Amino acid sequence: MDLETGMRGDAKLMVTEADTALALGSGIVNVLGSPRLVALCEEACHNALANSLETGTTTVGMRVQFDHLQPTPVGAEVFAEAVLKKIDGRRLGFEVSATDAGGLIAAGKMTRVVVSIDEFMGKCCGTST
Repeated sequence: MDLETGMRGDAKLMVTEADTALALGSGIVNVLGSPRLVALCEEACHNALANSLETGTTTVGMRVQFDHLQPTPVGAEVFAEAVLKKIDGRRLGFEVSATDAGGLIAAGKMTRVVVSIDEFMGKCCGTST
């Protein structure tokens, strides 16, 4: 692995009806749902590691500490950023944030773990890729 603290990744989303709390079952309002926002930040973490992991490995989510601070309407663009802050063996600690045209909408920390894809899928499903 060729990982070092400070690695950055980002991800963008144009909010659609499918991304809302109402559609995701996490609420009854028609604004960006927290589960979709967490997934966008996870995507940014994944993108921070692009081309840096050994063949046959990936990272999986382990811990999420996340504050969703402001609502975002359908039609708005959201930008998420992840910065690798800590490497502890296979555990990788990221600081994440998300913004829309109005400013900061979410911030937090995410921990991802480097795993062998075959071993991980074997534990989960009794199969490998």
